[in-house]
Amino acid sequence: MKLGLALPQFGPLAVANRIAAFAAAAEELGYDSLWVGDRMLTPLQPSDPYPGRQQPYPAEFTTGLDPLVTLTAAATATSTVRLGTCTLNAPWHNAVLLGRSLTSLDQLSGGRLDVGIGLGWMRDEYETAGVDWPTRGARLDEMLTVWRLMWTENPVRHDGRFFTVPASAMDLKPVQPGGPPLLFGAFTPAGMARIGRSGAGWLAVPGLAPAYAGELWAAACRAAEAAGRDPGGLRRVMRINNPPGGTAATARGSVDAAAEAGFDEVFVDVTYSTGGIDEALEVAAALR
Repeated sequence: MKLGLALPQFGPLAVANRIAAFAAAAEELGYDSLWVGDRMLTPLQPSDPYPGRQQPYPAEFTTGLDPLVTLTAAATATSTVRLGTCTLNAPWHNAVLLGRSLTSLDQLSGGRLDVGIGLGWMRDEYETAGVDWPTRGARLDEMLTVWRLMWTENPVRHDGRFFTVPASAMDLKPVQPGGPPLLFGAFTPAGMARIGRSGAGWLAVPGLAPAYAGELWAAACRAAEAAGRDPGGLRRVMRINNPPGGTAATARGSVDAAAEAGFDEVFVDVTYSTGGIDEALEVAAALR
């Protein structure tokens, strides 16, 4: 099973001029991948509670670096690790502009980008982005269509419900044929069906009942078969947030549990269990 690490991005780890050195050190330690998250706001009176917590937001999220800028810094300092988003809230963005950024990052990294996508959970962020909350799933599906066109065709033209692209020459293409792999954070049958139809894999988190997790994965596999795709080609990636007070041994226990559950890859985020980048690297070294 492959092992990844979250990049320093939030709270006391959000020191922009140390991202590149952290990424290089993680690659030297032998990590297979480096990941970023995506948050826009820390509302004082949030529209929705933070999933799984009584408080609306972890305190660390009041400081958060931009995910694609963070990955760009990591890309320039590394040569072998994969670079992933978990998850990028794509519906906040314009499809063509975000597609251009992702294509540029795939070019910059030499074809090492994995695009993990989610829909988010806070309506306040959608209101701030000027994006309709109820249609976020349909908007994402159309974004995927636009990206496929941008990554595989030239010229590109699209007339849709949310996006219109006049016939345009688009010579910029990703290094990876067909575009970067698309992974999805999903916890509903509809989300898992999207993975089966058009995704490269599932971004999961611990805590789901094993039976329910199995049902979700089965839904993705059924959707893949219905779309004429091989379910065996889908990846299962788990994000592990080491809890406050957690050590390398704590993280190792979660990693081993994911391996026993059949996941192909895990990555560990030590944001909540460390007080700075130096401590985070110490934990990363002990975990590897």
